[in-house]
Amino acid sequence: MRNFYAAILGLLLPATDAFSGGWSRTGANSSSRLHETSDFDYKAFGELTDHSDVSNLVRSVNYFISRECNYNCKFCFHTETNKNKFQFGQAHYGLRLLKAAGTLKINFAGGEPFINPQLLGELCKVASEELGMAVSIISNGSLITSKWMNLYGKYVDVLGVSVDSFDSSTNAAIGRGGDANNKHAERVLRVRDMCCQHGILFKMNTVVCSLNWEEDMNTQVEKLDPYRWKAFQVLILEGENSGRPGDLRNANALKVSRHEFDAFCERHSARKMLIPENNDVMQNSYLLLDEEMRFLDCSNGGKVPSESILKVGVGRALQQAGFDHEMFEKRGGVYDWERDKSFD
Repeated sequence: MRNFYAAILGLLLPATDAFSGGWSRTGANSSSRLHETSDFDYKAFGELTDHSDVSNLVRSVNYFISRECNYNCKFCFHTETNKNKFQFGQAHYGLRLLKAAGTLKINFAGGEPFINPQLLGELCKVASEELGMAVSIISNGSLITSKWMNLYGKYVDVLGVSVDSFDSSTNAAIGRGGDANNKHAERVLRVRDMCCQHGILFKMNTVVCSLNWEEDMNTQVEKLDPYRWKAFQVLILEGENSGRPGDLRNANALKVSRHEFDAFCERHSARKMLIPENNDVMQNSYLLLDEEMRFLDCSNGGKVPSESILKVGVGRALQQAGFDHEMFEKRGGVYDWERDKSFD
């Protein structure tokens, strides 16, 4: 048994010769290897699981399956500091731990989650079909295909796409979608249409920054008609986008004041689906799991990882998350997040 625990703990570390089968790097997550660890010894590993009553705290969890991304958004606060990700067996078991702890909705994010389309799809399937969770995804929309939607769309309740501007030059300046001739806005329309075809609730996320806070998006948002539209004030986090040594981004030039953020939201107040979240609201009111299934504590202006839930269980890891449950409730963290099942 001691050897078993040692092997499991090894799976929580970057790939080594001994444990490379449980840890995936870029190129390793091929279809032939996706379920390589699906024979994970759940029964034995279950002895490490705590049963703390945290069900009221973990109803909604965001899991960054990988930091990999095909865009270069200048304000990104979850940057590609590594290319690590768990393979299906470990991620699947982590979802089981979350479900047992009381999680009702799982949101898959990144990076760009569709860089790992099969892993993402299979996790959506087990979360929905096996565990009965509501499933949402946040994506930049560039890699979503009809083939993927035909295979896995029925397991997705909400698909959110990041839309920071409807002006191609602004998107290019932000780093979203390539040069000034990028087609990001057109891709968003295509994704919205696919969501309609598959009965998936379509959502928009907008990061309000110095490059877009004066933009009027009313006409385009009315056309897209998302069921929810989140507007976030650009957030600076040390270790990600603060411009300090080691950070991959410097987003300080993109910061907006609270007055500027509020002006953007007021300009779009006729859009009843708009949900504004300034820095004070968003910073600590989300439960974030990184690629090693560690909660990220953002309360001191950075991202301090907890121990992995696969190592210590959800309850103990949650104690290290810096989670503001009161703000989670205040911002409406629990909402109608399930698709119309009659569509299926």
